[in-house]
Amino acid sequence: MTGVDGSPGATADGGPLLLGVRHHGPGSARAVRAALDSARPRTVLIEGPPEADPLVPLAADEEMRPPVALLAHAVDEPGRSAFWPLAEFSPEWVAIRWALEHGVPARFIDLPAAHTLAWQGEDPASRQDGTGEAEPGPSVDGRGDGAGPTGAAGPGADGGPEDTVRVDPVAVLARTAGYDDPERWWEDVVEHRGAGTADALAPFAVLEEAMGALREAFGTGGCERDLVREAYMRLQVRAARREFGRDVAVVCGAWHVPALRRRTSVAADRALLKGLPKVRTDMTWVPWTHRRLSRAGGYGAGIDSPGWYGHLFAAPDRPVERWLTRVAGLLREEGRIVSSAHVIEAVRLAGTLAALRGRPLPGLSETTDAVRAVMCEGSDVPLALVHDRLVVGDVLGEVPASAPAVPLQRDLARLQKRLRLKPEPQERELELDLRRETDAGRSRLLHRLRLLGIGWGEPVVSRGSTGTFRETWRLRWDPELAVRVAEAGVWGTTVLGAATAKAEAEAVAAQALAEVTALAERCLRAELSDALPVVMRVLADRAALDADVGHLAQALPALVRALRYGDVRGTDTRALAEVATGLADRVFVGLPPACAALDAEAAEEMRRHIDAVHGSVGLLAEGAVGARGGLRGRWCSVLRVLSGRDSVPGVIRGRAVRLVLDDGELAQEDAARLMGLVLSPGTAPADAAAWIEGFVGGGSGGGMLLVHDERLLGLVDAWLTGVPADAFTDVLPLLRRTFSAYEPGVRRTLGELVRRGPGARGGAAATGSGPSGFAVERDAGRADAVLPVLRLLLGADGAGGNGAAGLVGVAR
Repeated sequence: MTGVDGSPGATADGGPLLLGVRHHGPGSARAVRAALDSARPRTVLIEGPPEADPLVPLAADEEMRPPVALLAHAVDEPGRSAFWPLAEFSPEWVAIRWALEHGVPARFIDLPAAHTLAWQGEDPASRQDGTGEAEPGPSVDGRGDGAGPTGAAGPGADGGPEDTVRVDPVAVLARTAGYDDPERWWEDVVEHRGAGTADALAPFAVLEEAMGALREAFGTGGCERDLVREAYMRLQVRAARREFGRDVAVVCGAWHVPALRRRTSVAADRALLKGLPKVRTDMTWVPWTHRRLSRAGGYGAGIDSPGWYGHLFAAPDRPVERWLTRVAGLLREEGRIVSSAHVIEAVRLAGTLAALRGRPLPGLSETTDAVRAVMCEGSDVPLALVHDRLVVGDVLGEVPASAPAVPLQRDLARLQKRLRLKPEPQERELELDLRRETDAGRSRLLHRLRLLGIGWGEPVVSRGSTGTFRETWRLRWDPELAVRVAEAGVWGTTVLGAATAKAEAEAVAAQALAEVTALAERCLRAELSDALPVVMRVLADRAALDADVGHLAQALPALVRALRYGDVRGTDTRALAEVATGLADRVFVGLPPACAALDAEAAEEMRRHIDAVHGSVGLLAEGAVGARGGLRGRWCSVLRVLSGRDSVPGVIRGRAVRLVLDDGELAQEDAARLMGLVLSPGTAPADAAAWIEGFVGGGSGGGMLLVHDERLLGLVDAWLTGVPADAFTDVLPLLRRTFSAYEPGVRRTLGELVRRGPGARGGAAATGSGPSGFAVERDAGRADAVLPVLRLLLGADGAGGNGAAGLVGVAR
């Protein structure tokens, strides 16, 4: 039998130095550094994928700034990937840095990523958000931060159904010690343990003993694949001892230490590894963020407060005082009044709370309570800002340019540098003026990345202008976008080439006409001139074969928007204009028969198509000459046909009348006549209500039309009061939907007009005693009555004849 046994945490009997840690634990990181300084091993073995061994020297590069992560992805399927995040306070990072500083080889000994990613392929449920950061967990189990063979959430994380069967060692130890909060127990016994302990290995011996008892009670803790990983690690430790002798240090999750210490045979360990699935993988360093180290970030690497842990690790002394000073600085930047006296009182309160709670030093809970009481006046609103900015934080790591990367990543980095568009973890808005070359280049890059599925930027509605020469983007760089870049690398080696190739492939594969028109719009915005001919050829073919008027109407708006963006970007869009015009003509011909005999749901959908086509025709015919100049007239003829056919549903007929009225092609008297015909007793109430919905509903501004044209309002009012009681309940939902969409002020004005009633209009005009604000004719006497008040407000006196005359004009 060959084993790697030895006394706990020591090498006195020739066994390896096993340093069991908690991933991302600043206390564990300090203890590892002290143990390595004391033991001075000849090699350091670290839990992690061995494919990363060639990348270890990059950790010493001056441009490397944690947090960073090792990214492994399958060569043939880049979307199958896994991360191994490392922060400055991660014990593994400390071990790597110590080895590089002392000229000692550092090697990773966990199961190769080739097997980890192959396991992901067999178990898709183990992958998270398409990346599969493997086995996060808040405990010392060693299965956290990408160390395990699957992407399922580890103990203590909100990871799914397996949480009920897996063991969280920290939680078990905390309950045994009488704590209800595992994080608080860990801080008390590890993070707050005083530095400079005489025996640097003592804490590892105690933790190993505790983990041994837990492994005897719980076995693998619900993760059978740990047996395979531990077998591989034992083989690696044996190989290192044959090469370096007894001076071997192993940094791994404390959960694995008893298994690595156990005596096993080489044959038994190799038997566990036989027949494992395997895929070809690539590995590199990528930037990571503190937010991704927290559970709240979606990847759940096992800690709730990476910013706080980073502070504990970096603070040379007086960590509480330094932390509360940082909190005060943040609150001052946000405009809150926080003095040095507040900081002093908060420090005192945190210390008092720690003493009352029986803790050796104030922890995050005590400092948080002190900040809430002293600096935030009991409010959780500014406290949420402290948690977001400091407790979690948005620190983004950096990776040197010499790190391996796919060609597409290198081209993207070059463009980001040239366009001065630095990736940042904080969400921010970027206003672009496309008339400027730099902003136009930024817009092209962001649109091309979106087409490649790299969602760095999200377009939002611009608040300052609605012109096509302006764009507003919401930017935020997330670490998993590195995986998206690797995936997009299959399309090309540059952003332009990859976006062009993908656009061409999507055009050929598109099934619906609307998909092709939307793609044409995206190609114009991204200025993919080489892809546009392919997209246009496919678009022409699809448009010629598609006879569904709904599909044609749905595709037209995207084409017209593309024409507008082509104009502002200086792109030749003549071919696109010809397709758009032909598409509009086909819609004009096919729309009247397509609108006949529709049910209520289909009629409402067709009404939305008509609205979209109406706006598109207006933009398409704007400034047009020749053949395109008659588009508006032909469209008006189509609307007139729709408004007069009894076989067309009422909602479409009403909308057609309204659109013609808005374009000035129908007089108010004619509109009133048509409404009177529809609302006559011979028309079914449901059909009349649908006509009203089409005429003044659907967000068309019909409320203001009824306010200013009391004849139309009178027609609606007279019809509504004449609806029979048995039919009223049928039309009420439709009418409620129509009028509830109006602004509150419009509804109030309509209510006043209806309350006054048609019979009061004439009397109000004659006597001037109608309700305030409403009359058929202007009342000069009432207008003159406000002149004294206006003179008082505007400072005008009676001597100023011109001023008085102006006031009279305003009042009247």
